[in-house]
Amino acid sequence: MTARVRAPEFQGRNWLNTGGRELKLADVRGKIVLLDFWTFCCINCLHVLDELRPLEQEYGDALVVIGVHSPKFEHERDPQALAAAVERYGVHHPVLDDADMAMWQQYASKAWPTLAVLDPEGYLVASMAGEGHAEGLRRLLDELIATHEAKGSLHRGDGPYVPPAAAETTLRFPGKAIELPNGNLLVSDSARHSLVELAPDGETLIRRIGTGERGRADGPAAAASFSEPQGLCLLPAGTAGYDVVVADTVNHLLRGLRLDTGEVTTVAGTGRQWRSAEDDGESLSSPWDVAWFEGQVIVAMAGIHQLWWFDPATGAAGVYAGTTVEALRDGKLPDVWMAQPSGLAAAGDRLWIADSETSALRWIEAGELHTAVGQGLFDFGHVDGPAGDALFQHPLGVGPLPDGSVLIADTYNGAVRRLDPATGTVSTVDSGLAEPSDILVTRDGAVFVVESGAHRLVRLAPGAVTTVAGERHRTERPPSPLAPGEVVLDVVFTPAPGQKLDTTYGPSTRLVVSASPPELLLEGEGTTTELSRRLVLNPAVPKGILQVVAQAATCDADVEHAACHLTRQDWGVPVLIEPGAPSRLPLILRGLDA
Repeated sequence: MTARVRAPEFQGRNWLNTGGRELKLADVRGKIVLLDFWTFCCINCLHVLDELRPLEQEYGDALVVIGVHSPKFEHERDPQALAAAVERYGVHHPVLDDADMAMWQQYASKAWPTLAVLDPEGYLVASMAGEGHAEGLRRLLDELIATHEAKGSLHRGDGPYVPPAAAETTLRFPGKAIELPNGNLLVSDSARHSLVELAPDGETLIRRIGTGERGRADGPAAAASFSEPQGLCLLPAGTAGYDVVVADTVNHLLRGLRLDTGEVTTVAGTGRQWRSAEDDGESLSSPWDVAWFEGQVIVAMAGIHQLWWFDPATGAAGVYAGTTVEALRDGKLPDVWMAQPSGLAAAGDRLWIADSETSALRWIEAGELHTAVGQGLFDFGHVDGPAGDALFQHPLGVGPLPDGSVLIADTYNGAVRRLDPATGTVSTVDSGLAEPSDILVTRDGAVFVVESGAHRLVRLAPGAVTTVAGERHRTERPPSPLAPGEVVLDVVFTPAPGQKLDTTYGPSTRLVVSASPPELLLEGEGTTTELSRRLVLNPAVPKGILQVVAQAATCDADVEHAACHLTRQDWGVPVLIEPGAPSRLPLILRGLDA
């Protein structure tokens, strides 16, 4: 048994979804509290929001979920941007704005997302990182409810969540847009879980496809439903029995849309999120954009940092580029690294990619991935000039122009940027926008920007190109001091109550380790099936990032039809190499504190 740990008091800049009330631990005493440390750029954090929704409904009178928003990007520190994200992603619980990451440090978080469970008496009872914890949480909640009802320390009833007033706009956080054969524009109205057809002016409503409520039903336009749809791809005529492929992001599906009838069908995906190689070609993971390239649909599989191909004629799908490692590495396909690719656009023999988490613009040509702009997972800013020095901040969209240059929706900088491949320079063509998420270049040369945070499409007016000599930013998290030479990496994983490690598809655990710069690791890089690894750190490299990917497969124990579960997390751990520092780095995938 370990000593019981009192949960640190809440502290932060502001509260959302509480009706203006500032919460203290005493306000939720008697409830089980689940703290969700997240940041709104992070696809894994968005997955956890979806995993928590059923638990909030099932345990609503005993459980209080509190989102603790600890930002990665500079833009995410903006309180208005956070408020917009809370609405955009349908967060229906209180959110604490941890702008200075004080709560993050109090709870010793090392990764987005991290979950911490407090019992009704205010003690920390479990910590876990990554996604895939829903069933384990359900079992832990059942145990805590039984224990504390018997003790009389559980108080059922309404929690502190206060919903904000609903807004009335034609679009609500639109994601992507395409031009249709008749000249109209089709827009994914992401927060309203529908598609909207607009007239060529980008404003006049023609029709809405979908009920407007979160769901996954096929059928006619008035009955079909989506869950935060994003990318749209117009197929060449006669390719399939539908005209448009829709990336139905939160449903982990591709949907087909017939333009003449508005009929929606599911064309790829199971509705379950991709978890392992056994799901290849069947389950998807947060498809964010789609584009027609090389005679097939390329899918930006943001949830697992890959691109996939999809054949509308056969319904088959598979990996096109990426290994699921979240980082920046170019080379021959498919053995490259990406980080949450979120925007695609084809131009001749090139496929342009907005690789959001590396703040990069990349392209594929002749079977190889190249980086035009971007320096890594933690480097970003608003800097124009030579492409090798230029910086973006979490771009989500890309639009090639007829002259060979490329426009980029530089989302968190609120700007439209332009790369001229002929000169290798980046410039700013518009700024002051509210989270632009896509660029649409129409057949007649008009340029529309999907200004997601302003809930509209805007026409980009020709104007003076500016050069911004802005600031370079780097995500700063408290580094972990480690001794030079031999250290031990331990990933802590305790199966949930009633579960055991599962070897049905081979070893139950997997650990992948790499480093940036690569010279940081003298020994220990690579993949093994043990969650503990001996590393040798280079004393000549003073600091760097240890990239750790861990997963554990479990199944229900002692039941006839056991369900299986996969827990997974990527850590990018900043480390400082210091003599006399600890020689062990523990990372909690799932741990019990009492």
